[in-house]
Amino acid sequence: MKITRVVTADVRFPTSVDLAGSDAMHPDPDYSAAYVTLETDGDLAGDGFTFTIGRGNDLCVAAIAALGRQLVGVDVRDLERDLGPIARSLTNDTQLRWLGPEKGVIHLAAGALINALWDLRAKAAGVPVWKLLADLSPVEIVALVDWRHLTDALTPEEAVELLERAVPGRAERERRLLAEGLPAYTTSAGWIGYPDDVVAARCADVVAAGYRQVKIKVGASAEDDLRRVRLVRETIGPDIRLAVDANQTWEVAEAIERIRQLERYDLAWVEEPTSPDDILGHLAIADAVEVPIATGEHCQNRVMFKQFLRSGAMEICQIDACRVAGVNENIATLLLAAKYGVPVCPHAGGVGLCELVQHLSMFDFVAVAGDQPGRIIEMADHLHEHFLHPVDIRDGRYRAPAVPGFTSTMHAGSIAAFRFPDGPVWSGR
Repeated sequence: MKITRVVTADVRFPTSVDLAGSDAMHPDPDYSAAYVTLETDGDLAGDGFTFTIGRGNDLCVAAIAALGRQLVGVDVRDLERDLGPIARSLTNDTQLRWLGPEKGVIHLAAGALINALWDLRAKAAGVPVWKLLADLSPVEIVALVDWRHLTDALTPEEAVELLERAVPGRAERERRLLAEGLPAYTTSAGWIGYPDDVVAARCADVVAAGYRQVKIKVGASAEDDLRRVRLVRETIGPDIRLAVDANQTWEVAEAIERIRQLERYDLAWVEEPTSPDDILGHLAIADAVEVPIATGEHCQNRVMFKQFLRSGAMEICQIDACRVAGVNENIATLLLAAKYGVPVCPHAGGVGLCELVQHLSMFDFVAVAGDQPGRIIEMADHLHEHFLHPVDIRDGRYRAPAVPGFTSTMHAGSIAAFRFPDGPVWSGR
């Protein structure tokens, strides 16, 4: 069975209408997926995507098409043993990599394609991606990673040793995962465009639904932030964890001042307080405040994660299933985070991100970091109905998917309806 065609789609959802997803830096997002299907001459196909928030989604679609041409003719059987080299062939295309390298639109495209390859490999094996990864040997896992520019922080040999230490507990952690799931927190109660009464009502609802942590957006005026944080803390009480997300809005000194104003409300973390590229700025903030600093959803590649983690600038590691080059590069980050003892709490605020990133967290729990304190996965509670196998959240916990693949396949009807610009949802606008 070979890959015969790479089919793309520009899929956009008009979330700016009700301000779902809004934050201080991005007040009017239209959650979007640059979607790709790897068709084969058999009965299987691999689906993947990268996440954007509207304008520019077409650029990612074009990059996926350009980069994906080299996958035509790949034998699906080769994915079982060669997904490391195949992934590196995408990120190292000798001409297209110039557009990054390993960052921006071209890297987002590589992530979509690599995730689609994992969807195809897992479907061919008849297991979900998390289980496929968790059953690999330490040597097989390490072979998936591009180790260039990482070995000053973590060598392949050290990574094998780290993974071997986790092997004896794999079976018990998998049993617990299947029985209990993994804890989730929600962001959907606290988008910055929501008025106070909606935020309070939604926070009360999610706590009643079993969530033990909520996150709200900050980064407006200091007065607005204090009012909203105080309101949420009073609504959820002292026993529910509360995190805030500034979405990159503050200067370093300003971030320190603003966080100190909010510390009295017992925050679980402050997310993206300044530029996502500013490692030294994040370190200065982390050193100056008591609240843990979380970042990573816009971290562009494994080399930046290495620097964030090694320096102590990242106290909560927020991987994104699509921002870097898919599963393989996320494995590199999981290994680095495990070495430096930093809990991984993935970003999943976007269409389809919850469906993808659950697999990475479950693999991390079973086979990499184990039962690490503070582990929790973001949950945004909209647009799941567009996927064949949406996430299963019960009592505030992600339940492990059992269907083969990456749970990344959208309904054909959703792709047709929300295709930009000629789908019926958009053609009349």
